[in-house]
Parts: sequence; structure tokens; C-alpha cells
Amino acid sequence: MLSEFRPSDRSQYRGYEIQLRREWSSWCASVHPTHSDLPILAQSPLHTLSLNKEDARTAAKRNIDEALGDLQQNVA
Repeated sequence: MLSEFRPSDRSQYRGYEIQLRREWSSWCASVHPTHSDLPILAQSPLHTLSLNKEDARTAAKRNIDEALGDLQQNVA
């Protein structure tokens, strides 16, 4: 079954698309790169499980920041 995302459930952050969806009674976020030069994050969507939609989005942004920070440290 394909999920349908409303525009409010999708956002862009630092070259990634964040997709929010309901799982049971909580929100979870999936993160996908929008450019081929960005790493694919191996983060489980359930890791960002939250009761609040914006908390799930914030957790996804934090995961992106951490991944890109680690990438920059490895290059330096």
C-alpha cells in the first residue's frame, strides 16, 4: 500500500526531504537525500517516533545535522 503525503507532511532541510507519517498513535520521519552527492542516512524512521508531528520533524533535522557533521569531520 502506498502512503500519501500531504504537502504539510513534507519539508526540505539541508538537501534532504523529510517525510512525516503517522505510525500507530505517533509520528515518525523518513529522510531522503535530494542530491546524489549527499549520503543516504541509515536511520530507521521509527527512531524518530514522537507523539508530536513537529517533534518528529525536529528529530529528523537533528539526525541530518549529526550525519553531515560527522561527514565534515571525516573530510577534515
